[in-house]
Amino acid sequence: MIPAGSSSEPQPVVQPPPRMEPFWDYQDLLLFFGFAIPSLLVTVLVVGNISALRVFGRPFQGLLAQLVWYGLVFGVLYGILRSRYGQPFWRSLGWRFPFRGMAIVLFGGPLLAIAIGYAGYLLRTPDIEVPFREMLGNRPTLLLFALFVVILGPLCEELAFRGFMMPLLVRSFGAAAGIIGTGALFGCLHAPEYAWSWRHALLITTAGSVFGWVRYKTGSTAAATVMHAGYNLTQLAAFLAQS
Repeated sequence: MIPAGSSSEPQPVVQPPPRMEPFWDYQDLLLFFGFAIPSLLVTVLVVGNISALRVFGRPFQGLLAQLVWYGLVFGVLYGILRSRYGQPFWRSLGWRFPFRGMAIVLFGGPLLAIAIGYAGYLLRTPDIEVPFREMLGNRPTLLLFALFVVILGPLCEELAFRGFMMPLLVRSFGAAAGIIGTGALFGCLHAPEYAWSWRHALLITTAGSVFGWVRYKTGSTAAATVMHAGYNLTQLAAFLAQS
């Protein structure tokens, strides 16, 4: 006999609410920027005043400072994801490999570089003397520069911009605004390299937005990194050919 008030029906299992993606918030983004900007200034000052490095020239010092800065910034990013949330670093930032459309992405980087170069011709972008031209006469320094431009730079920048920042902006403002907004931040990062030329900043923002679109469509930060690497490699090859 079933006692009064009881039921033979199983009680429904209460499921926890689905985790919001991305799981980090704007407080984490402020923490990231709050460390990144001061640490950049400190790194440039410290590396620039190491007398033993002055024999290699200011471009080498600038490149070394950027490498050290990237390491510090990603230490903070790793700490946010692992220490604060206990989540895996790579998977949280959308690093998925292999990804959809690998062949298209592989060819997309060089094609984008050609398209951006032609757009620069139409916009009549000014010819700005970039400091890294001095590295062309030093093979070890040039190899370090190529390693940074083709591998380390795209990897670090895509994880930060398209892996960490863009998902938060897309969640808040929608795909188009999130992609373009992240692209604009990407353009601002590189604008000082071109004396704050608005034409160069616009072209870099466009390239960054394309990287963001690839990240959004494939769901993979690795895809954006591969396209970014192909883009940089093509630009570096053109730069060396002209020099």
